[in-house]
Amino acid sequence: MHSFASLLTDHARSRPEDVAVRLDDHVLTWAALDDATSRVAALLRAQGVRRGDRVALIAPNVPHFPVLYHGILRAGAVVVPMNPLLRGREVNHHLTDSGAVLALVWHTVAEAAHAGAVGTPTRVVEIEPSATAALLAGVEPDPSADHEVLQALDPQDTAVILYTSGTTGAPKGAELTHHNLLSNAVTSQESLVKMGEDDVILGALPLFHAFGQTCAMNTALVAGRTMTLLPRFTAEAALAVVERDRVTHFAGVPTMYVAMLGEPTAADRDLSSWRSCVSGGASLPVEVLRGFEEKYGVVILEGYGLSETSPVASFNLPDVPRRPGTIGVPVRGCEMDLRSADGSPVAPGEVGEIVIKGENVMKGYWRNETATAQAITDGWFRSGDLATRDSDGYYTIVDRAKDMIDRGGYNVYPREVEEVLYEHPAVEQAAVVGFPDPLVGEEIGAAVVLKPGASATPEELQQHVKAQLAAYKYPRRIWIVSDLPKGPTGKILKREITPPARTEETPA
Repeated sequence: MHSFASLLTDHARSRPEDVAVRLDDHVLTWAALDDATSRVAALLRAQGVRRGDRVALIAPNVPHFPVLYHGILRAGAVVVPMNPLLRGREVNHHLTDSGAVLALVWHTVAEAAHAGAVGTPTRVVEIEPSATAALLAGVEPDPSADHEVLQALDPQDTAVILYTSGTTGAPKGAELTHHNLLSNAVTSQESLVKMGEDDVILGALPLFHAFGQTCAMNTALVAGRTMTLLPRFTAEAALAVVERDRVTHFAGVPTMYVAMLGEPTAADRDLSSWRSCVSGGASLPVEVLRGFEEKYGVVILEGYGLSETSPVASFNLPDVPRRPGTIGVPVRGCEMDLRSADGSPVAPGEVGEIVIKGENVMKGYWRNETATAQAITDGWFRSGDLATRDSDGYYTIVDRAKDMIDRGGYNVYPREVEEVLYEHPAVEQAAVVGFPDPLVGEEIGAAVVLKPGASATPEELQQHVKAQLAAYKYPRRIWIVSDLPKGPTGKILKREITPPARTEETPA
């Protein structure tokens, strides 16, 4: 199988003037992208970066991101992508744990990187468009050195270390190999996105995250097609780019689809180029999927994956019947199964933890043998997600194992309650969480964001759920909020949701 660097060179040769990366009026052709990544590799070598060294990359969704990312790989080094919103203390953990020798940092977020690098061996290099362009212009590409690295490259060499935002303890670095990433991008292109001539994918997901890297940036690279970037997602901005750049494919998380479903400017735009979407990162409420497809006439394929699986593990595929509400079937090169707490297979129809095996599963957690041993047994990665599987092999996520609520001995899966809340016409977003209760151990609560202009009382929402679910499942406390806490990809962060003071409590 090709490496990313050889793919870049192939595209530069076969379609030199085609657009590889676009951000508004800034365009990089394949020839320019190939040249720039080769210059970055030469610059890193001149800076003393050697094969296997870790290089941190902290940048938003700008054309410099793919240039630096693939330049680091081309030098034989390991990319450590980091969220530009991290603060000094968090940056320090990533730099210290990875042992990064260098950090390439976008100039507008450099303050936290400089603070985080204090006391580490990491040198911070600020990336500012004009200064960096001048710097690279003074470096000669070195095709022979690039070739030498490619010849020495082992597909099982670590390419990227992705720090997972663990709910407990410090983030762990998932080691993804060249083979992990390349094969998963090929799977994304051949099985899901299927980009052809004139296709354009919108890079709205953060590129420092596994989903954006694989399903937007690296899929476009495998296909040799255009990725157009959106540094900060809003529904209005995303639809404007779809119209302007004739976008055909979109990869997003559920909160993005919720926002676009409610976007009033959509009717004024020519979105006729748009033909497919993929959703992952969290469960997509069926009501949102149906509403979006009705509004835009664009199919959403829902799937599943984790940073530790590069990330794509299963999907509803374009060539077979979709099953809304499911995460589809395992993708090429990947096996999935359901296991009970003791590791034994579960009976058909029963809930079990998803385990994953295949060419997408990480090498392990960076310098953390204990965590690796806990996560991977006989090649099977334990996901921490609970699901069922039907007779045709389609998986349905029930919930995260850690999000399950034990109410007086009854298991309540927040997703089931959320699906019912999303069916209420006034509800835009909902998150169901457990909170301590002296009587039943854990009680059920729900934080709800209403649609603009809509109104509903907590009591109304409570009755809506109560009418459709068993008595032990409805939320005893519902509170209305203006927004829900979200992570960098737009995923709702349940660990940051707590019920308000009891004065605002909904009467049960």
